[in-house]
Amino acid sequence: MRLFVGLDFPDSVKDHLLRLETGLPKVRWSSREQLHLTLFFIGETEKNLVAQQALASIEAESFTLNLHGIGRFPENPKAPTRVLWAGVAESAALRQLQQQISSALVDIGFKADDRAFHPHVALARLKHGASLHREVDAYLTQHEAFEAAAIPVERFILYASQLTPQGAIYSHEAVYPLH
Repeated sequence: MRLFVGLDFPDSVKDHLLRLETGLPKVRWSSREQLHLTLFFIGETEKNLVAQQALASIEAESFTLNLHGIGRFPENPKAPTRVLWAGVAESAALRQLQQQISSALVDIGFKADDRAFHPHVALARLKHGASLHREVDAYLTQHEAFEAAAIPVERFILYASQLTPQGAIYSHEAVYPLH
C-alpha cells in the first residue's frame, strides 16, 4: 500500500485552486480529489496499522493556513518545469505539526524526505516542461498574486494512494483531529 500524510481542504478552497488550472497545453492538472498538502510521504509499505498507531499519538492544536503565491519545481527558471504549485504562507503551527508527524514516523522506521519541507499544493504535472518555458513563465507571472482565504486546519489524514494512468486516486485510511 502506498501511503502519505496530508491535509485536505474545504470545497471552497478547492474551487479557488481549480480556477487556476487553465491556460497551459500539455499539462496534467490535478483533479479536485487530488488537491491536498503533503506533510510526510511514506511510500509503499505494509505497515499501515503501525503508521496509524504512531500518528494517533500526535497532540497538536488546530490552526489556520493561508495559501499564497504560485511556483514551480524545480525552482530554477532555466530548468524544465515538472510541477506547478500553489504556495503556503509561512506557518509555525504547520511546521510544528509536520515535524511531529515526521518524528513519529521516523521513530518507527520510515525514512524522511532528504529535501527540506516546502509546503505546497500541486496544481499540475508537466511532461513537456522544457517546451513550455515561455508559457510557464507567463502563467507564473499572471497568477503570482494568488491568495486564498484563511483555511481552518482541524485534522490531518493518512491517505492511501493508488497510481493509475489518469493520475493518483486517494482514499482516507485514518483521520486525526487536532485539538
